[in-house]
Amino acid sequence: MKLASLKSGRDGRLVVVSADLAWFAPADAIAPTLQAALDDWERCEPLLRALSLSLESGGVPEARFHEHEAASPLPRAYQWADGSAYVNHVELVRKARGAEMPESFWTDPLMYQGGSDSFLGPRDPIPLADEAWGCDLEAEVAVIVGDVPQGATPQEARAAIRLVMLANDVSLRNLIPAELAKSFGFFQSKPSSAFSPVAVTPDALGDRWDGAKLLGAVETYLNGKAFGEADAGRDMTFDFGVLIAHAAKTRSLSAGTIIGSGTVSNKGPDGGPGKPIGEGGVGYSCIAEVRTVETLTGGAPVTPFLKGGDEVRIEMRDAGRHSIFGAIEQVVTAV
Repeated sequence: MKLASLKSGRDGRLVVVSADLAWFAPADAIAPTLQAALDDWERCEPLLRALSLSLESGGVPEARFHEHEAASPLPRAYQWADGSAYVNHVELVRKARGAEMPESFWTDPLMYQGGSDSFLGPRDPIPLADEAWGCDLEAEVAVIVGDVPQGATPQEARAAIRLVMLANDVSLRNLIPAELAKSFGFFQSKPSSAFSPVAVTPDALGDRWDGAKLLGAVETYLNGKAFGEADAGRDMTFDFGVLIAHAAKTRSLSAGTIIGSGTVSNKGPDGGPGKPIGEGGVGYSCIAEVRTVETLTGGAPVTPFLKGGDEVRIEMRDAGRHSIFGAIEQVVTAV
């Protein structure tokens, strides 16, 4: 089934969305918000599934689903922890700032705890106060989990995955080096993220879900042009079971915790950096990667970071080219 939160107050109004993303049915009688449903998943999940089946068969009143009316599935969350599952991305970005990558990065996941008190909606603008900060998009996959006990194994963690969605984890690249130099992690360089209009249960993804990874191209567009189509199932060093278990090593995770994959990134066929789509490659899921590749191949970056008026679109389609999660579609707006 597919779930969404229509904009309403701080936490949205929970609705069930049809498989083709055309219609919705209110789920207020089951749970007022997605967080409320996650808190009582054992009771709510079968009721939501029954509502979803009724929606597909025309057995309940329905209304048109408009993605611009949707907040992120969880408009705010108790926790948002983003990993770096695609170590190829980490390696390239560190090269861009002249930092060596420890060998342990291939065996022990990186993860940071982001701000989760206020997410952007999938069609909300990206507010940018200063273009000199180096605003970047990051196309990612994210999962929402149920309660995860401290010390959970990767297998136990995989069983806790309730919903899957896409993310745009906005980064302010030119603020990152100074923050990391303090040896205390990201803060100002990681503003509010946005998530896809709908979150999807793993079983509804069919062969796009292997139990721990989302498979298929995450399509990224910049100003209407194809920028990236990296496959989320390729080159994912750490699957979601490993990422969730990593987050739960020293603490339990509450229902509604969001775990991100980090920027989806594929190596080139020769094992080196990937190529732009225009050169026969799968492109990139963030600007920092293409700037790194430009530096490695040409001596200097050419592609600019985002500026006012730039448009970003992130989406995944099924084999029939139908949108699975709806589209994150945002315009950078000066504030």
